[in-house]
Amino acid sequence: MRIVTSAQEMQWVCRELRGGGAVLGLVPTMGALHEGHLSLVRRARGECSVVAVSIFVNPLQFGPHEDFAQYPRTFKEDCRALEREGVGVVFAPEAEEMYPAGAVTTVSVAEVGDRLDGASRPGHFAGVATVVAKLLHIVGPARAYFGQKDAAQLAVLRRMVRDLNFDVKLVGCAIVRDADGLALSSRNRYLSAEERALALAIRCSLAVVEKMIDEGTRDADVLVCAGRRVLDAEGLRVDYFAAVDADTLLPVQTVTPGTLVAVAAWVGATRLIDNFLAR
Repeated sequence: MRIVTSAQEMQWVCRELRGGGAVLGLVPTMGALHEGHLSLVRRARGECSVVAVSIFVNPLQFGPHEDFAQYPRTFKEDCRALEREGVGVVFAPEAEEMYPAGAVTTVSVAEVGDRLDGASRPGHFAGVATVVAKLLHIVGPARAYFGQKDAAQLAVLRRMVRDLNFDVKLVGCAIVRDADGLALSSRNRYLSAEERALALAIRCSLAVVEKMIDEGTRDADVLVCAGRRVLDAEGLRVDYFAAVDADTLLPVQTVTPGTLVAVAAWVGATRLIDNFLAR
């Protein structure tokens, strides 16, 4: 497994691989890898001849009072896990490499990027879109893999790829959960034992709504209220609980197959997200 820290070298390596006939798959990450990330790697390995993984804690997607400094960094452990999974190349640049002095260009995905997480974390999706655009440009993959847990992010990136004519297929992969149902997240390690138990209310709130939908309830307001009640009962601070169009992230009145039901809530000082697509 090759570890590359220079954008120029990564471009050269990937150009050589593509020139030799390799089909490149890219898995962008911020490190602190868990089984959710590794499931993306395995999907990529099944569909591509060479898998590249980026490990970069992107400062542009963190707000001024968010957890950039505290975000877990486990580079050595991450590399060992990726080597076991047969990853060909790891791109691990420093911030100064991705954003050289004087860099002023960013990518902003208007409207869709201002909804859900974009509404409560101003500038977040501009930071995500900018770094992913740079990674796609540097690597030139045929496919790039993202987790469905970050459904709003996926909607933003799909719009960016469409609008800017990137020659890449974005692949959304299923949420990976612990045995108790909590969606895997690098931020789960912030939770105390008590908070970990409280966090299960997030999955429970979605399960209640999913059951109501399966039993025939389609009124979005009724469903959203039911989900919020579960979180309120456990004392979680809700950022949003919403039923939205999965592409535009606009609220819907009636839930239909493919509607995104998404939640973001604070468990103590930790903000967690989860979602499902209605059947």
